[in-house]
Amino acid sequence: MKRKHPFAAYVALSPTWLAVILVYIGTMAWSVRLSFTDSRLFPSSNYVGFAQYEKLFSSSKWLTALQNLVIFGVLYVVGCLVLGFLLAAALDRKVRFENAFRTIFLYPYAMSFIVTGLVWQWLANPMFGLQASVNALGWESFRFDWLTSREMAIYAVVVAGVWQGAGLVMVLALAGMRGVDGEQWRAARIDGIPVWRVYVSIILPQLGPVLAAAGTLLTMGVIKTYDLVVALTNGGPGSATEVPAKFIMDNLFQRQNLGLATAAATSLLLMVVIIVAPFRYAQTISARRKAGTL
Repeated sequence: MKRKHPFAAYVALSPTWLAVILVYIGTMAWSVRLSFTDSRLFPSSNYVGFAQYEKLFSSSKWLTALQNLVIFGVLYVVGCLVLGFLLAAALDRKVRFENAFRTIFLYPYAMSFIVTGLVWQWLANPMFGLQASVNALGWESFRFDWLTSREMAIYAVVVAGVWQGAGLVMVLALAGMRGVDGEQWRAARIDGIPVWRVYVSIILPQLGPVLAAAGTLLTMGVIKTYDLVVALTNGGPGSATEVPAKFIMDNLFQRQNLGLATAAATSLLLMVVIIVAPFRYAQTISARRKAGTL
């Protein structure tokens, strides 16, 4: 009976493994193969070596997209973690109407990036958005026209992203704070430690795993950033807010350049693997050391 159980498990899992191998790994390998061809609208078997990659990394638009991804990714993840932690700390103080505030702060995360982009497109519009409303109140020198500025447009995307993502960090951090032993707070009050110091020096280190999980989820969203940019700026003005996912989709569906699009997708995949692999390796080594198997 013990010998039959593994076989039955393998049979039960076989559809999932087939889907992973054929759908995910298979399409990934097919995309890598197409990146070495001159495929345009339809797949081609005419291999051109690394010509598509040379064309890709000589494209100023692709290099700008990578630069914007780094700027957006760093500011978005850090901004969400900092703002989410601050919101969680504020709600952790047992404020009145906590449930209402928690719902309000989390509500943006329930919306799609398309809706978020449209909301902030209206708010950042200098003609009838936040700037026009403040100017109508008498503060005529106030300016919030980031969407029309090539230098500030990417930061407008960051603001919209942080507005949506901070609620996720808030919920996770608040759950972690509520799990902290109350004796630590009593000891801190007896020693006269300021509240902010307790959160920074005592609570924050204990939330390391929670914030790491939140950071991982946010980082995964950064790599896939597409709909927020399309809804908010459509990559403009010019290519000031171009991101790799939009570059890939534009070449795939608008410019009918399948070879260049798959080369960009393959390059993005390799970059993610190069960045993620060391962290995963370090986590594996750390877990094995704690388990005493290393």
